[in-house]
This record gives sequence, structure tokens and C-alpha cells, in this order.
Amino acid sequence: MLKVPGITQGIVIDHIKTGNGLKIFNKLRLDKLDTPVVLLMNVDSNVLGRKDIIKIQDYTDINMDILGLIDQGATINIIKNSKIISKTKVKIPQKVKGLFQCKNPRCVTTVDNYAVSEFTLIPNDGKLQYRCNYCEELTEYKL
Repeated sequence: MLKVPGITQGIVIDHIKTGNGLKIFNKLRLDKLDTPVVLLMNVDSNVLGRKDIIKIQDYTDINMDILGLIDQGATINIIKNSKIISKTKVKIPQKVKGLFQCKNPRCVTTVDNYAVSEFTLIPNDGKLQYRCNYCEELTEYKL
């Protein structure tokens, strides 16, 4: 069995659906960190059957909106002195700023380099649809 030691300080992103770990790793650009990062894939899980896990030593600044867009079932564990001090379940973000572009080619955010895209979640049968705060176009978030 593979053994990965625990971290003494940092963050553990747990309960990631299998296959989403690499997507999260890439979207958060964890390869650019100067601290140890471990991506575990297809780990046995009592709850999910299989899951992915990301461990980041000495780092806690994670964009929760990106996590919420990719995997709403993930949990964030903040570790200090080798103990979990905080555990948070990831949620779908209600408002998103600058994470993806509006699909409307005439929207100010697609033609003006200084306008940052902003969206508000619209409930829609499990799809992640967001309304642009500038042009009101509906955009579905896709990985």
C-alpha cells in the first residue's frame, strides 16, 4: 500500500471525485508553488469508492470559487501542528469574478481588456449557468 505522510501545516483538499484532482491542480496552478504539493489519484474511499486528494504543505490561500466550479463535494482541511483546525465543504459560488469569459462576443468583457467578467449563478437543473452582470447573457461553466 502507498503511504503518503501527513503535513504539519497547510491544506488538504479531500473527497475530490476521481479525475477532478488533476483539473483542480491545473486550474489552481499548483505546479507554480515553491512548496511541496502531493496529488493522489484513485485512492480508496469508504464514501466515494475512489477519490482524489491534494496536499499542500505551508500554504492555505486557495480559491474556493474554482473548487466550487469543479467539484462541489470536495472538502478543505486547514492543518496546523499536524492537526485539522478547520474543515469546510466546498460550495457552488453564487458570484464569480474573472474566472471565465462571457460567451456573448459583443459583451464589454470580451472586447475591453480592462473589464473583468462578473457572473451571478442562475438555478438551472444541476447545470452551472451564470448570468453576466454586464450584458445578462447566460453562460454555462464547462471545464
